Amino acid sequence: MPDSLSSNIALIVIDLQPDFMPGGALPCHDGAGIVDGIAGLLRRRHYRTVVATQDWHPADHISFASNHPNGQSFQTISLYGHTQTLWPDHCVQGTAGAALDPRVDWTAVDLILRKGTDPRVDSYSGFRENHGPDGNRPTTGLAGWLRERGIDEIHVCGLARDFCVSWTAQDAADLGFRTRFLWDLTRPVTPDNDAATRMALLSANISINQTPHAE
Repeated sequence: MPDSLSSNIALIVIDLQPDFMPGGALPCHDGAGIVDGIAGLLRRRHYRTVVATQDWHPADHISFASNHPNGQSFQTISLYGHTQTLWPDHCVQGTAGAALDPRVDWTAVDLILRKGTDPRVDSYSGFRENHGPDGNRPTTGLAGWLRERGIDEIHVCGLARDFCVSWTAQDAADLGFRTRFLWDLTRPVTPDNDAATRMALLSANISINQTPHAE
């Protein structure tokens, strides 16, 4: 693999699923625009360790507006003392919209991490759930799994830039991993959030770069 990166670097592909694509239940802005680039990285085996996260919600998930009386999609509420966005029903377990994008060959992936499976807690990051009823953010075990493989640097891409990818990157940095945000292989729910996303990433000492094959 002459163009591969060091074995201590892992790629995390966040929630590349049909429900986040145009026509899906919760489409990201130009979500389809990153599929070919991510597929190319995986096809060339550019990374020796690859993780894919997969939103995998039960139908009664607390983040769904439909599960709150008079709830409206994209409304914000207070949940367990923290801000929670209410979403359209999306990535419901076992549905076609929750599958990993079929345009990508996922055979290079070493771990598929399903998140958001607890109906009481939302889950943006691949490393930690959002705040739960006890006020804590339970871990997913991903950090330990990566460290056991000798990983100390994380590159992140996928959907959505302003939520799940950003939260994953910030948690990775907080947990001590050098973290690189592949901005061109992410897309936001709305580009209106891009400036705030960049500020949050830079404040966490996360590097924002183009994909490695473009260097």
